[in-house]
Amino acid sequence: MATLMTADPTDIPDAIEPRGAAAYVAEFLGTFMLVLFVAVIVIVNSRDGLGFTDWAVIGLVHAFVLMLLVNSLGGTSGAHFNPAVTATLTALRKITPADGLIYVIVQLAGAVAAALVAKALLTDEGDFVHYGAVAVSPHTTKFGGFICEVIGTFTLMWAIMAAAVNPRAPRAWAGFMIGAALGLGVMTFGFLTGAGFNPARAFGPAIVSGEFGGVGTFLIVYIVGPLVGGLLAGTGYTAVVLRPQAAESGTTDVAVGPEGGLIVERDIGRERPGTRPIDKLD
Repeated sequence: MATLMTADPTDIPDAIEPRGAAAYVAEFLGTFMLVLFVAVIVIVNSRDGLGFTDWAVIGLVHAFVLMLLVNSLGGTSGAHFNPAVTATLTALRKITPADGLIYVIVQLAGAVAAALVAKALLTDEGDFVHYGAVAVSPHTTKFGGFICEVIGTFTLMWAIMAAAVNPRAPRAWAGFMIGAALGLGVMTFGFLTGAGFNPARAFGPAIVSGEFGGVGTFLIVYIVGPLVGGLLAGTGYTAVVLRPQAAESGTTDVAVGPEGGLIVERDIGRERPGTRPIDKLD
């Protein structure tokens, strides 16, 4: 049993554990693999590729690669691989702003590197789809594309909150749940927007191909859209699930001390979120 102790400001750990070089490498590698597999499947199945397929197959590729990455790298970096996810978790105080900024930089770098590799692997096949770059379909409007990206990213972030942030979630299912949420969004909205749901995934192929589909459209649909969707899901899940859950269990009055003992003081769990599951309810 953990021991109880009174709160001493000098003994309370930092509110958010800083990340290190291993986490940054994991974010680069994870984003690289995600964007590479997505870009290659899109290119290979384009008009000038090896043959058409449907968005179900492309959605399954998204799901499979994200399942792999969440399960293999989640313990190292938290498995963001997405600036919208990082921005949301930074706002929710699950990662420091400094680490969040580094995460975004390495995510964008990983996405560009992946698009360059995809371009090097395939010759003229990638030209038609701009090496996997996303684009708003003529079957919808720019506003419609924005809404698609908001909903798709909301769904993905909601799954992340439920499977990885909620301390009551069974961690063994995190990879499947998060990967499936991405696959669901791709199968549903891929035809309309290319299913970015991730500013890094949109940015890498766009930089390499030089095709943004209009800078204004790109910014609103593929940058602002995912950021809005992620923040809505993160704050919404916290308000609807995590805070009532914390109030029910009383864990907002508990923090973990430097040696693993429980510190009990009114609202300390909210003031010092800490790094262990019992502290992450708010």
